[in-house]
Amino acid sequence: MRDGRLLSPFTRHFHAGSFLSAKVNSLASILQHFIESSCPFKGQALHAQIIKFHLQANTNISIKLLILYLKCGSLVHARNVFDRMPRRTLSAYNYMIAGYFKEGRSEESLDLVRKLSFSSEKPDGFTLSMALKLSASLASCRFPRQVHTQIVRLGIDSDEVVFAALIDSYVKNGNLGYARSVYDAMSVRNLVCSTALIVGYMSQRAFGKAEEIFQNITEKDAVVFNAMIEGYSKELEAAISSIEVYKMMQRLNYRPTISTFVSVIGACSLLSALDVGQQIHGQMIKMEIFSHVKCGSALLDMYSKCGEVEDARKMFDHMPERNVFTWTSIIDGYGKNGIPNEALNLFYDMKSENVGPNYATFLSVLSACGHAGLVSSGQNIFESMERDYKLKPRMEHYACMVDLLGRHGNLSEAYNFIQQIPEKPNSDVWTALLGASRLHGDLEMADAAAKEVFKLSQNGRPGAYIALSNTFAAAEKWQGVSEVRDLMKARGVSKGIGQSWMEIDKGL
Repeated sequence: MRDGRLLSPFTRHFHAGSFLSAKVNSLASILQHFIESSCPFKGQALHAQIIKFHLQANTNISIKLLILYLKCGSLVHARNVFDRMPRRTLSAYNYMIAGYFKEGRSEESLDLVRKLSFSSEKPDGFTLSMALKLSASLASCRFPRQVHTQIVRLGIDSDEVVFAALIDSYVKNGNLGYARSVYDAMSVRNLVCSTALIVGYMSQRAFGKAEEIFQNITEKDAVVFNAMIEGYSKELEAAISSIEVYKMMQRLNYRPTISTFVSVIGACSLLSALDVGQQIHGQMIKMEIFSHVKCGSALLDMYSKCGEVEDARKMFDHMPERNVFTWTSIIDGYGKNGIPNEALNLFYDMKSENVGPNYATFLSVLSACGHAGLVSSGQNIFESMERDYKLKPRMEHYACMVDLLGRHGNLSEAYNFIQQIPEKPNSDVWTALLGASRLHGDLEMADAAAKEVFKLSQNGRPGAYIALSNTFAAAEKWQGVSEVRDLMKARGVSKGIGQSWMEIDKGL
């Protein structure tokens, strides 16, 4: 039935002045039709007639109007209906709280949660789970505990969704101790709660605790495997475990998802495990998901980091969809594989295709300019960050510019550039100047840069001590070498031990 035909009997009543005689249930039914239709905005005409004939909408009609406006994406009109309700029910509160949250307006959503707590209505499991999601998005450390108190006070002890949201909220606010106590107190621990806690432990690099929970889960799913694989894939020391869990997932016949492949390919990138990456690439081709932009970007990055920039370029050229991460990966790949001019060309191609660069893109292209000695191009690109893209340079971009200027002998210009940085330069910036000073044998500048590094990081930059020592040694200033070595001993600075991964037939 067409929308106009649905409205026509009521329209006749409107014009006859007997709207009040229309059955409220029929009115609610028509509103429900528009809510469920693909064109809910057409139902707004019915609201206009309700207002025109001064009908006092009951609670049921008001809630349906509220839902209608939320479906239309009009939070303003939905809130207007909500505010005009003579009695705001829990259902009305929940719809508005969820509506604000869905649109990313967390503060307004949280404000309604607070208003509800002072009303005559009592929050239910949905309200509390929404409040916990809000606390996670707003990074409010105290709020999860306040909601937890409400859960205990209201006696909500069997709602798995609420407890999963509570654990997730504690995890995202960095309160892993509280998350674990909630988890341990649960009589039945569901998979969602276990996965949330695993994610928390992985973010804190508490791999042993994550493994303990993972091993105790009897009925696993792809999501919990992904949590383990992703967590391991972010750390070089644990990346091999990411691949091992992926293999376990395969053996147990769990179907990998796009997230699985992105994470395990990321682990291959960290380990420069080309053979393993190529095998996984083959599996992705069989599953026909390798062309997905996230998978393609991960593969491209892996090939670049393994030194196979030609394979990376083939991936890039054949991708049906590219995003800023794809462009950044190929630009970074060319820069890091000693082909900086091609990296710069791709940056300009990216701009011509109207793909806006992000912070990482600028870092990659500035680094490429440094390797190619393109000082003028680098300066222009750096200046375009804020001028053309409203991206305020971060400290790593300033460090990159110092390296670009200093690497090619412009040490005084690099030093003056540091003096003009609007914030206090960090140790990365001064380390870049120290490296450039050592390269050009400028002992005075190296000494000045090193002193700044030591002020900012006394024992966290062993490379800075070694760079200064080597600069003194190159100038045959042996007294200076001795003083730096003594300073390292006094501060307990260790030179550190180098490590490498080697691929063999049985693994890494």
